[in-house]
Amino acid sequence: MSVARVLFDEPGPRARRRIRIATVLTVLAGLVLLGLALRQFADNGQLAADRWRPYGTWPMWRYLLDGLKATALAAVVAIALSMAAGIVLALGRLSHNRWVRLPSAAYVEIVRTIPALLLVYVVLFALPKYGLDMPLFWKLVVPLSVSNAAAFAEVFRAGIQSVERGQLEAGLAVGLTRGRAMRMIVLPQAARRVLPSLISQSVGLVKDTSLGFVVSYAELLYSGKVLANYNHLLIQTYLVIALVYLVINATLSKVARSLEERNVRNAGRVRGAGRGRAQRLRGERALRQRLGAGA
Repeated sequence: MSVARVLFDEPGPRARRRIRIATVLTVLAGLVLLGLALRQFADNGQLAADRWRPYGTWPMWRYLLDGLKATALAAVVAIALSMAAGIVLALGRLSHNRWVRLPSAAYVEIVRTIPALLLVYVVLFALPKYGLDMPLFWKLVVPLSVSNAAAFAEVFRAGIQSVERGQLEAGLAVGLTRGRAMRMIVLPQAARRVLPSLISQSVGLVKDTSLGFVVSYAELLYSGKVLANYNHLLIQTYLVIALVYLVINATLSKVARSLEERNVRNAGRVRGAGRGRAQRLRGERALRQRLGAGA
């Protein structure tokens, strides 16, 4: 079960038809804009072979891959911190203790309204005035983690609420504490259900690492900026970087869709098995009743 199905109703036939029409119109508009952009580039000589030839050399790609490695490191650390904090915040929002629930809810609701760029500026300019001057890596990772923790908290909360209440009650019935039952029974099921949404949120976080150029952290976009200043191939450099981001994020999105489709298939098999078992039990009960009546 995805978070979208938990938070929103499934669209009906008319809504799906409108969505398809809007999708087709959006794709057509995008193709028209792409054609106009390519024509403009061609008219200004930006598509000439000699302007793209440097990107067929290994030194150029080695420099960009170093930036991609820095992007991946920042993204992995930020995702790990955001997920850990998101689980804590989700459990806090579901807590029966109002002194835990209210601060958790306030954090999520407030941070979700603050742009990640503003948090980067706070870490970059405000905190050093109070003696907290972080390394460049953490000036990017900390604000991204703070911002995305709120989003991951909502994903985990939706996943926990989608798990049948009987699962938690069964754990309590066998003597587990609420915390252990949540950790051992509910959270693993919730994580499996929202895994596609976690990957989708991670895609957004990977894109947010491009804010590293603000703090001069040598991630992919900042590396492209330095490279463009060196070789004076501004358009070519940023188009190549955009292509790299497109490949990475499209791959992650494909993985998320595949996992969601697998979850739907597994849920269908479980429901089918449950219906089959119920039918067998009804058949056996009817057979026993007929045999009893015959005796």
